[in-house]
Amino acid sequence: MTLEFGIYAGGLGADPDGDITAGPPEDAGRTSELLDELSPALVRGYVHYSDALGGHMEAAPAPWQYAVRGRRLDLVACFREPGDDLSGWLEHLRGLLRTHGECLATLQVGEEANHDGPGGDGGFPAVRRAIVEGVLAARAEADRLGLDVRIGCNSTPVFDPEQDFWASLREIGPVIDYAGLDFFPGVFRPVTDFPVAVEGVLRVFRERSLAAAGVPSSTPIHVTENGWATGAGRTYERQAEVVGQVVRAVAANAAELNVAAYEHFALRDADSGNDSLMSQFGLVRSDYTPKPAFGVFRDLVAQLQR
Repeated sequence: MTLEFGIYAGGLGADPDGDITAGPPEDAGRTSELLDELSPALVRGYVHYSDALGGHMEAAPAPWQYAVRGRRLDLVACFREPGDDLSGWLEHLRGLLRTHGECLATLQVGEEANHDGPGGDGGFPAVRRAIVEGVLAARAEADRLGLDVRIGCNSTPVFDPEQDFWASLREIGPVIDYAGLDFFPGVFRPVTDFPVAVEGVLRVFRERSLAAAGVPSSTPIHVTENGWATGAGRTYERQAEVVGQVVRAVAANAAELNVAAYEHFALRDADSGNDSLMSQFGLVRSDYTPKPAFGVFRDLVAQLQR
């Protein structure tokens, strides 16, 4: 089955303390050149919302600038509000649709809301309500504006039998246009067989997590983040092998499990001179020279993209 491919166009992420990873500044011109070479259908970007921030801030520089020449934007609205007043959050989502609706393919409401570690929204008390009310508000606004935008939400893998997180989203289970999954096999714990691990995670997500939310099998899964970091003890050559194995495993299971999209994290290293785990997820180094995985991903997009 063919896939819609995407990539996070930046390199910044969150370190183990939750701080934005440091590194050399990004070059929008070089980013655009590399995106043109890869030819993904989607470019992923992030904005963070908090009343304390006076609204929203971009986690990566203006991701909508890359939604050109056939690419569309997969925009993630991260919920970082410590309070329980959602009025500003809901207006923020409506504003994103009004401002960027013409280049939007997807709007993801919340980011890893089951996860309270670095990069996840799960530590904010009102996050589940923010997702439910946010999806409904975004859907209504997109329909009002006549936009062809898919509204969804995501999580990391959930293995607890009760599936508490997804069960809490039953109100929007039948409403979301897609369900996103962020997963990084072999990064945080060893994996010996990547195709088996990928199939297992996707199957649990479809048959347990999404079933607990009442998400029908007709609703597609999007792999919204996946990657394998280089650095100390993690070679460029091994990254290229892992990228090939994981993407092909996703494609092999796409028809049975209705997986429609795969997005890689990330295009560029945050800092190739830093061997810490969160600094080298890129397909290219922080000076924009390609790693072997860049060519592997480019060829997979050419072979498998819908």
